[in-house]
Amino acid sequence: MSTTGRHWWEAERRRTTAVQQGLSVVSWFFLLIGVLGFVPLVTPGYSGIAFAGSDGSAELFGVFGISVLTNLLHLAFGVLGFIMSWMAGAARRTLIGGGVVFALLGLYGLFTDAAGAGNFLGSNWATGLLHLGLGIVMVVLGVVLHRRLPRESEARGEGDFGETNRGAAR
Repeated sequence: MSTTGRHWWEAERRRTTAVQQGLSVVSWFFLLIGVLGFVPLVTPGYSGIAFAGSDGSAELFGVFGISVLTNLLHLAFGVLGFIMSWMAGAARRTLIGGGVVFALLGLYGLFTDAAGAGNFLGSNWATGLLHLGLGIVMVVLGVVLHRRLPRESEARGEGDFGETNRGAAR
């Protein structure tokens, strides 16, 4: 135990900020949705899934129009999110930037004809609405959770006297 009464694992726990945890939750969601998009039991019309475009008939949960490209996009963002959640600043930028991208994709999906040639993701109105909502939530998380960053000394795991708590219990 250190002179401050804190254990080394408390310092480790403090190093993960709220914005990093928020991005991790969002990343888990995107990975889950990306994987479920390839599972025939939760994707009616899976046999008609297209790589991209509006030619496919697959719908996640029977509601959200998807394609292989959409699933790969969700999986890629999930993996990217986990990598970027290692650093607080990168986590914030990923939440806000990814939120803007998904909000724009959502708006594009809402104003694009689902059967038209411009529908490169194979999305429908519900998918556009979901992407728009996710994008807005991600931007809000990036802004709100970033304000809850610990002080610089707490982020480094320093106690009251400036010593590092990491090895204090050993």
